[in-house]
Amino acid sequence: MALHDITETLGERGLRDRFDIEVAKLPGADQARLRDALDWAADLHRDDRRTREPYLNHLLRVTIRISHHYRVTDPDVLCAALLHDAVEDHPEDIAGPSTDPTAAALAVVRERFGTRVASLVEAVTNPIYDLDRDAHEQYREHVLESLAADPWARVIKLSDFTDNAVGINWTTPSKAQRVAPKYHPLVDDLRLLLARPDTPLADDVKAVIDAQLTLGEQRLASLLAPPA
Repeated sequence: MALHDITETLGERGLRDRFDIEVAKLPGADQARLRDALDWAADLHRDDRRTREPYLNHLLRVTIRISHHYRVTDPDVLCAALLHDAVEDHPEDIAGPSTDPTAAALAVVRERFGTRVASLVEAVTNPIYDLDRDAHEQYREHVLESLAADPWARVIKLSDFTDNAVGINWTTPSKAQRVAPKYHPLVDDLRLLLARPDTPLADDVKAVIDAQLTLGEQRLASLLAPPA
């Protein structure tokens, strides 16, 4: 069953059960780390929602997709997928008030889950934008720069983007219209990054992701088209 179909029919409980199936494939110590990351993510995002659903559903889908569909078993990558929005959304909940909340929060992630997890989370965490420049343009610049430098961060972002773009049919019309201009310009860039030889995924997995990018592009384009 597709991940958004699991969400629609079984909700968070169904996604948690699907996550448990993926985690059970890993050694015991890795299972413990991933359950710790999930518990922490659930606590940090406990009051967050993505229009129609708890925010945790998004984090679960991103992680399950990487594990099952991308065939990635690296616990650092999977932990970072669960925590990929934590520092951006809840830096002070992680580390308390600070003159540099992002850096302080990343330091806590580093202490709790290790340097590599923190580096991956940092790569997919948006910076503070210049209010005098277009926010969508700055988002694209950040994504391209961070993903070019970190192949494994690409894997997380590709799953995140798939969940947002292909899954845009499952959000409210007002949000879909709002985010389409942000996501649509990224499709060709992500396709090129996906095809790079250093992107650590099998060729058949890349083909599946490329098809998902095409589907996401079509759904985003339909939202940007002028009314008939």
